[in-house]
Order: sequence, then C-alpha cells, then structure tokens
Amino acid sequence: MDAISTSALLIFLFVLILISAYFSGSETAMMTLNRYRLRHLAGNGHKGAQRALKMLDRPDRLIGLILIGNNLVNILASAIATIIGMRLFGDVGVAIATGALTVVVLIFAEVTPKTFAALHPERIAFPSSLLLRWLLIVLLPLVKALNIITSLFLKILGIKNVQTNDALSQEELRTVVHEAGALIPHRHQEMLLSILDLEKVTVEDIMISRSDIYAINVNDDFKLINKLVTQSPHTRVLVYRDTIDDVVGFIHLRDALRLQSKEQFSKSSLLRAVKELYFIPEGTPLNVQLANFQQNKERIGIVVDEYGDIQGLVTLEDILEEIVGDFTTSMITTPSEDINVQQDGSFLIDATINIRDLNKEMKWDFPIDGPKTLNGLIVEFLEDIPAAKTSLRLADYQIEVVEVSDNMIKLVRIIPNIAVVEDEDEESIS
Repeated sequence: MDAISTSALLIFLFVLILISAYFSGSETAMMTLNRYRLRHLAGNGHKGAQRALKMLDRPDRLIGLILIGNNLVNILASAIATIIGMRLFGDVGVAIATGALTVVVLIFAEVTPKTFAALHPERIAFPSSLLLRWLLIVLLPLVKALNIITSLFLKILGIKNVQTNDALSQEELRTVVHEAGALIPHRHQEMLLSILDLEKVTVEDIMISRSDIYAINVNDDFKLINKLVTQSPHTRVLVYRDTIDDVVGFIHLRDALRLQSKEQFSKSSLLRAVKELYFIPEGTPLNVQLANFQQNKERIGIVVDEYGDIQGLVTLEDILEEIVGDFTTSMITTPSEDINVQQDGSFLIDATINIRDLNKEMKWDFPIDGPKTLNGLIVEFLEDIPAAKTSLRLADYQIEVVEVSDNMIKLVRIIPNIAVVEDEDEESIS
C-alpha cells in the first residue's frame, strides 16, 4: 500500500462506499418487492421481474450473496480508511478514520440507499438483479458453504424450513382489498368482501322462511290455482298438497303459461309439469351451496333440518344478492317496504324482517349470530312474547313493540343510536 498514493486510496475508498451502497440498496429493494405485483409482471414477460422472482425463490442464497459482498467491501473500506488516516494524522488517525468512516457508511452506504430502495424497490431491484445473478454464479460455492453453515445453526435453534410462504389468509386478503383504495372501485370492494364472507353465512341466514314461501296448494279450487299462477311474482313456484310439508315439486311459470295458452291447463297437467325437488341441509355455507347449485345445475332448493322438516327456500339469486347486495342496495335511496320512516326520525319495521337484511339496508349493528328475524331476536332477548307497547333497549337501539298477534311480534318502532345511560344489567322497560 506504500506505493499507492493517498489520492488513489481515497478514490478507491469512494468506489468501495458506492459498492456498499449498491449492496445495501439491492438488499432492501429485493426484500421489499411486492410479490404479487412481481408475479404479475413476470407473467407478462418483464425480464427484470422474472430475474428478481427467480432469485427470491431462494432468499437464503440471495441474502448470503449480498451479505458476503457487503461485508467484504466494508471490511476492505475500513482497512483503506485506516491507512489513509495513519498517513494523514499519524497514530491518532486510526480513531479519526474509524469515526469518519462510520458516519460516511451510515449516511451514504446504509440509510440513504436503503431508504431510496424502500421507496422505489422496482427501480433498484430489476436492474440490480442482472448483476446479482452473475455475482451469484461466480460466488455460488462460497454462498452454498455459507448457507450450509447457517442451516446447521438454524437447526440447532429449531428452525428447519427456510422457505418463505407468501400465501394470504382470508383476513390478510380482506386487508389488501380494503387498502386497495382507488385502485378498486368501492362497489367492487364490497363485492369482493362479500365473496370472502360467503363461507361465514349459511343458507338458513338468507332463506325465505316456510311461512313466507309463495306456493300453490294443488288441492285448492282450480280458479284460485289459475289466479296464483297468473299473478305469481316468481318464475318458479312451489306446489304442495294441503300442507307445505307435503311438497310435490316446482312448477316453472313458463310451462304453466304454455299450458294455459293451449287451453290444456288442469290439475293433472300441472302435476305432470312439476319439476323434481332439490333439498339443501340447513347450515350449508353459501360458498358450498353456490358450488352445489353450479354442479347440479339447479337454481332453487328447499332447506330442510336434520329431521327432514322444511325450513325454507333458497334460490341462486339469493346467493348472488349476497355478493352484489351492497352494490344494488347502495343505489336505493329509500328503505324497503318493510321499513317506514316516521317524521320523528324513528322507523316502523315489520318484525319478520331478516336481521342481516335490516343491518345491510340501515347500516345498523344488530347481532346476527342467533335468531334470523327481528321478532326472534326480541323474543330471545326478553325470553317471553311481549305485549304491545313494551319498550326495550337492545344493541343500543330503543325498540317499542307496536303490534303482536298469533304469538308473534308483527310491528316494532326503532329509534337508532340511543346511548345506554342506565345500568348495563337492565334489560327491558315495560
């Protein structure tokens, strides 16, 4: 080193600091790349993304390569800085060189390149991966030896798998959708989140209860049957004998109207046109039932309990509305026919309304892990069928029972967002 001038050593030291900055920035850039965007770019033929993705498949080799290069450069820079310091300041130059080099390395070879790389990982990682690939080929034996030693120490610590797992959990995917911001329109975000929620919702949560099923009693007067067919709001109608438990099947209105146009419509022709029933066990998650509808080429099914008793009816449209429900609901400016806004700000609500539908439409927060209807929720809360004019506070909503008949709450008045100021143990006020 005596034959080399001090100015040449300073230039060499400057180059080493640049190389150190390169390794530091490359490490941060490669490790902060968005793996999903990286796969997307690589799939579209981006060469830099393909190189980076291939190197990230073995992060242990990549980290080993970068650390070998960075440490060799930093150690060499320290030695050269010491020589320069001794030449310029004598024995005290060692301390001066150490302190000065520490500051320079921290600012220009660590903090600055790593910060820039963290902010712009693709701009650094993609071109850097080209040089790193060739360095890995040259230094592969040394990198492998280092990885073997490292793996032995990791095994001693109880760590056996050094491969990364980039799979997202459902909650992580939900966070990704939320944080997409303007990249995904708000309505589309709601639809994506609804798809993620399908496995949390069962058919009994969205089914039409047996008491609300629009159906035809084949033993009724034929004029009434004809009227029900003509005025049906649905394309498929359930057909039964005397009681809903004695179901015959479904009739498609297209078939019934065709028979009417040919003047061949009768009870016997109606029964011949009935389609076979498709049964669904209660508790079936919506994502499973959606797949079942597709696999069995069905659009409507009867929900039955463990004893085979009919509980309700579910259609393919009901499940699809769970996905696009918030999208369509957001277009509605007035509440549904089950909800009537009063001048005092309260709401008169049909107590047979589904709680999930009520929460969605009104942006309320009634519990949905128990009874499915508002009537059932109130009865469960009070542990009794209340009389009219009974008031209670439930989930921070003031509720007044307006009408009760046939052992059911028919109509309630709700005043939302009432703060609970009484003792928490108080359940109702009659």
